[in-house]
Amino acid sequence: MAQADLLVELLKSASSGDQLAFRKIAETLIQEEKGKGHRILADRLTKALQPSALVTGSGHTPKKNGSNGQHKDLIYEITPERPLDSLVLPSKIHEQIKEVVEEQHRAELLHAHNLHARHRLLFAGPPGNGKTTLAEALAFELMYPLLVVRYETLVGSYLGETSSRLMHLLDYARTQRCVLFFDEFETLAKERGDTHETGEIKRVVSSLLLQIDDLPDYVVVVAASNHPELLDRAVWRRFQVRVELPMPTRQQLTRYIESIGHRCRTNFGYAPETLAKHMLGLNFAEVEEFCLSVVRRAALDHKADNAQAVTHLKLEQWRDRLKPVSNNQGRSK
Repeated sequence: MAQADLLVELLKSASSGDQLAFRKIAETLIQEEKGKGHRILADRLTKALQPSALVTGSGHTPKKNGSNGQHKDLIYEITPERPLDSLVLPSKIHEQIKEVVEEQHRAELLHAHNLHARHRLLFAGPPGNGKTTLAEALAFELMYPLLVVRYETLVGSYLGETSSRLMHLLDYARTQRCVLFFDEFETLAKERGDTHETGEIKRVVSSLLLQIDDLPDYVVVVAASNHPELLDRAVWRRFQVRVELPMPTRQQLTRYIESIGHRCRTNFGYAPETLAKHMLGLNFAEVEEFCLSVVRRAALDHKADNAQAVTHLKLEQWRDRLKPVSNNQGRSK
């Protein structure tokens, strides 16, 4: 039965209160999604259908890929949890990611016009500004698993070992719809003209570029780099979407601090704008570290409703990294 017909029948059974028919149609829909390789969506539908059941593979805890095969020690498979709208991003970057998501979701229409969805993205910028989080958000929006490459097992010490393992890894990625994430991409894709690099590294770069070119468009490759200037020049043209994640602005830090306070149900005792002013120059990871240190101390002291004293103490402890804040400046009323 066509998916549109299934959805119609699903609504009919729900509106008529026919639970048995509803479950049968829902299970058919889930099986169709599994057949299409939409494992994350199928898992969510299954969990929604049986909210009290423990569904294999649908847990939210990051886990190592446990299936058999030569790829199993080369990746961690993560079920993404962060939606794109939960991130504090410049509007331009938000739109870029939304466009990629739409192209992936409507890939069949593009194929009908002899076109392909973009599926190679390069995230660049200083550390701590959300490259890994953005990759997770992309996977969440696509409803794909996030496969994180493990360099400690991918890179070998013998001639040809790394290229062979890379081939096994990419062969596995081709078997499903997924987001394949290479963090610190300069580890693999260094400039081949660098005289300090060995011939083995140059062969790995050449092999990597050829194999990335050969990946189908349902495998979304995301590479992140803290040092994009070290990447081989040929790497740049392989990536259709290039995202530069700059240091956060004061306005972005204000929104981020507000979101942490709301999520953790903690009143920091200072206006978010004031804290953002004195944290300007820090990255998102450092600001989160500061805020969560306040949240933890406030929780232990039973002061989550007003953590003003705790926040002030932490500001003093971070004096070497922040501008000092006066006792009365910017406190919440």
